[in-house]
Amino acid sequence: MHNKVLNHSKIIRICNRLAYQIVENSLNEKAILIVGIKNKGFKLSNIIVNQLTKISNKKIELKFIDLDKLNPRNYLTSDLDNTKKYEKVFLVDDVLNTGKTLMYSVNKLLEYNFSSIKTVVLIDRNHKEFPVKVDFKGISLSTNLDDIVKLNFKKNNLEAIII
Repeated sequence: MHNKVLNHSKIIRICNRLAYQIVENSLNEKAILIVGIKNKGFKLSNIIVNQLTKISNKKIELKFIDLDKLNPRNYLTSDLDNTKKYEKVFLVDDVLNTGKTLMYSVNKLLEYNFSSIKTVVLIDRNHKEFPVKVDFKGISLSTNLDDIVKLNFKKNNLEAIII
């Protein structure tokens, strides 16, 4: 049994708002670099980038980071080459649980010497165990520690659920 937290239209509306926040935070930038954490953070990034292309004339580039979420020290891969021209990067993930994945992803981005790293999440669970902060979030969700919050990407239907 699960409880639906967000339906498709609410997720799209939140992504649209996040896109506007990214544009407002990029007024002095020539281009916008979005890095999504695979898998679901990258899928969410695609939705945000789609919204960005509708509201901004700036060049928008989408890249990814892929980590082993059970052992994030084992960095897997990214396509971050040739990103030195960007000053600011927006790192996107779907659900912020403990902060471990986001922390290791930010650590990886530090290798590229960006002057600013901003974090973007759809759902912040408020159960952080690592010292990370979210710059832009869709919603804050107070849950029990043993609850699992998942973002499901079904064909043309998104939903966030608590299991």
